[in-house]
Amino acid sequence: MAAPTPPPQESPAPAVRMSSPSGKWILLTTVLGSSMAMLDSTVVNVALPTIGRDLDADLAGLQWTVNAYMLTLAGLILLGGALGDRFGRRKVFVVGVVWFAAASLLCGLAPDAGVLVAARALQGVGGALLTPGSLALIQASFHPDDRARAVGLWSGFGGIGAAVGPFLGGWLVDGPGWRWVFLLNVPLALLCAPIALRHVPESKDDRVHGRGFDVLGAALGALALALVTYALIEASGGSMPVVAVTAAAGVAAGVAFVAVERRRADPMMPLDIFASRQFTAVNLVTVCVYAAFGGFFFLSAVQLQVVAGYSALRAGTALLPTTALMLLLSARSGELAQRIGPRIPLTVGPLLCATGMLLMLRVGEDASYVADVLPAVLVLGAGMVTLVAPLTATVLASVDTGRAGLASGINNAAARAAGLVAVAALPLLAGMGEGAYRSADAFDDAFRRAMPLCAGILAVGAVIAFVTVRKPPPGCLRPECLTHGSVTTPPLEPNRSRGRLEQPGQPGQPGQPGQAGQGE
Repeated sequence: MAAPTPPPQESPAPAVRMSSPSGKWILLTTVLGSSMAMLDSTVVNVALPTIGRDLDADLAGLQWTVNAYMLTLAGLILLGGALGDRFGRRKVFVVGVVWFAAASLLCGLAPDAGVLVAARALQGVGGALLTPGSLALIQASFHPDDRARAVGLWSGFGGIGAAVGPFLGGWLVDGPGWRWVFLLNVPLALLCAPIALRHVPESKDDRVHGRGFDVLGAALGALALALVTYALIEASGGSMPVVAVTAAAGVAAGVAFVAVERRRADPMMPLDIFASRQFTAVNLVTVCVYAAFGGFFFLSAVQLQVVAGYSALRAGTALLPTTALMLLLSARSGELAQRIGPRIPLTVGPLLCATGMLLMLRVGEDASYVADVLPAVLVLGAGMVTLVAPLTATVLASVDTGRAGLASGINNAAARAAGLVAVAALPLLAGMGEGAYRSADAFDDAFRRAMPLCAGILAVGAVIAFVTVRKPPPGCLRPECLTHGSVTTPPLEPNRSRGRLEQPGQPGQPGQPGQAGQGE
């Protein structure tokens, strides 16, 4: 009798050591690739008033400049990780880098707002291909003993990039011009792609061969987000029958997405993962937190320039303390949450952030940075430090270890979708007209209505956390949580997509960060 055929396994890749030249090249190319996407998530907000004036765009045009990118990125990021598993992580990563650079070039050359928005949507597609692949390449390439250090360095350098982003964006806007915010990605890609092809080993997961991709699920999810976003943005000045039909179509697409995911044998987002009450609750907290963050960073960069009279460079620099605090103190915050549990940090953190946003109400015409802006961003940064690392750790600990990457991907997509909807809805709720950003008085009035709304959303997140979050098992804090510097999304765990266990290590092997427990 023939021996049973062993199941397909993760295709082996060389176990590269951090100290080797190859290890340094791998770290460099993954940092460059992820920094491209991260920079575009932070620098564009600073450039918005100048883009609007140069392209004669109304407020809706500025909203779409931000949201077109977030829409395709949030809708396709889970699919991007699955494509890397199937066709090769290096291959998909390089395709994403090249795609992102080409779309960035189109953004930089855009003659009008319509072309810019379309190019930003294409940028998001490239971001969905390269973002999950950058960390997955580290996990698949490095020796198990070096993975935690490599991930920590990758996340730390990425955090530095996030901190530099607004400052760099402001300098480019005030100097060479806003188009260089996008054109800067082209030389980065020309450096990143050849290094990846030469020095990064290919890896893939042979267990996905023969399985189809959930393209329909990804398309329905992105369509639902797009239609709801369109309805919210157009509601302030568009035809109400068109807005109502679009909103209804968006809800229908969302229902269809859930139905497809429920019936499909191998869905992009298995709905049974939400059987963990802790996972569901923490994702609700994530939605509240990152909706408020998305609205705040969209509006505050404009408030500082249009109302307070700051230059783009000064406005970008003004918000640096939030990221700096996260880089300096996230490790200590994560360790504290490991000892006392995440419930208190996830309750106190959003309330601190809400206080910081309310303090931004002091920022008006000719606002003093030291007296008015700095106290607000310091309190906001303290809240972010308190909640971000425990939030991600609790998400990962609320599901089985083999689904950690899937859980992280869903959490990351939820955060991006929340920011997307907030950028669309908050101007409507605050009563901003199409030309509000051109008038200091009109924008200031709307900003003062918007900040309490953001604070209220954060307070709801704090209540959900206090009522629902419980202490997970120890050992669930990953190195990428400790040096994470992005203020727009939680850190992304490498794709252990579709419920498959991927390195680092099986339980008990080197590189295993800790056994996550099953959620309630």
